[in-house]
Amino acid sequence: MIRHLALALCLMTTQATAAPEAYRLDTARSTVGFTYDAAIGNNLGTMPITSADMRIDLGNLGASRVDVTLDATGTRAGFVFATEAMKGSELLDAARHPTITFRSTAITGTLQEARITGLLTVRGVTHPVTLTAGLYRQPGTDPKDLSHLTILLTGTLNRHSFGASGYANLVGPEIGLRIVARVVR
Repeated sequence: MIRHLALALCLMTTQATAAPEAYRLDTARSTVGFTYDAAIGNNLGTMPITSADMRIDLGNLGASRVDVTLDATGTRAGFVFATEAMKGSELLDAARHPTITFRSTAITGTLQEARITGLLTVRGVTHPVTLTAGLYRQPGTDPKDLSHLTILLTGTLNRHSFGASGYANLVGPEIGLRIVARVVR
């Protein structure tokens, strides 16, 4: 009985002292994609990642955290006119606000169905957003190897909440997000 209690206490202590592990973002294989409805139909765009600080605890997602900075000046919106308009003062205002940041405040759920709530700052305006996330082993890796992972994040936001209200007669308010992050421990 005492031996079982001691073993249980050792396991609890080990779990309690486990800390989130740092994962490095593979920027060459990761994408931040977005969709928007325009007068000419649905459009796709991308935005480069400047930096990412990810601490992931696979046994306790709530202890994990994510901080990401995107390069608004490198936005691509599908075609030249849309790209220039997107970077312009009526939308992202990339000249005055060259970065977009996201800092997680809470991560809940399971590895396959997590919710990441955080603070998103666009154009100097910060609002809470919640993204749906799934964490997967990368194809070709051993089932026990959790050092190479893929994180799929999806969600939507209203661009008007961030003051990106230009071209309202041409572009819808909702922006869809689809982020594929390949990370390495």
